[in-house]
Amino acid sequence: MEQHILDFIRNVYQHIGWAGVVGLMTIESACIPLPSEIIMPLAGWMLIGAGRWEFILVAGFYGAIGNVLGSAISYLVGAYGGRPFLKRYGKYLLITEHEINNADKWFARYGDRAAFFSRLLPGVRTFISLPAGIARTPKLRFYIFTFAGSLIWSTLLAYGGYLLGSNYEAIRRVMRPFDIPIVIILVAMVAYFIWKRIKSMKAAKNPS
Repeated sequence: MEQHILDFIRNVYQHIGWAGVVGLMTIESACIPLPSEIIMPLAGWMLIGAGRWEFILVAGFYGAIGNVLGSAISYLVGAYGGRPFLKRYGKYLLITEHEINNADKWFARYGDRAAFFSRLLPGVRTFISLPAGIARTPKLRFYIFTFAGSLIWSTLLAYGGYLLGSNYEAIRRVMRPFDIPIVIILVAMVAYFIWKRIKSMKAAKNPS
């Protein structure tokens, strides 16, 4: 799977260059798990020539633009379809209406910080725009802080790819044996979380 993703991103860059960075990062930020941890380092390797380090900032800028576009899509989906969906089907996703209301309050208080810092967290950054839209976080401020956080993230990843160059694949070969244990740990954590959520929801419905 990873090799298919790598080949896909390479083909995109070979055919459309910098526009590919915007397009791929738009996809990544629209709740589609196409990892920026591959997109941006490959941009730093393939699209920035040796000795042209100033283009690292260009890569970061295009990555951030893509993130804002993808976030706008997810935000609008959440704002106009998320709440009715959760009210109707949230119980099947282990989400209660009380928790939806608490999320509204949380985003009202911490929305700016959430928009910024979530862009520096792998995984979280892909999905944060959907709940932000459901909570109707002020749009303009959300997009501004999304851009700021994404610019930092994208620039750092592009810089890493620029430094690594073709050594990226050699490093991945060393790291690949750790992928399965990490996945097992994540699956176990998710299973534990689901078990705890079901248990707490049953307890809330049938208090002793």
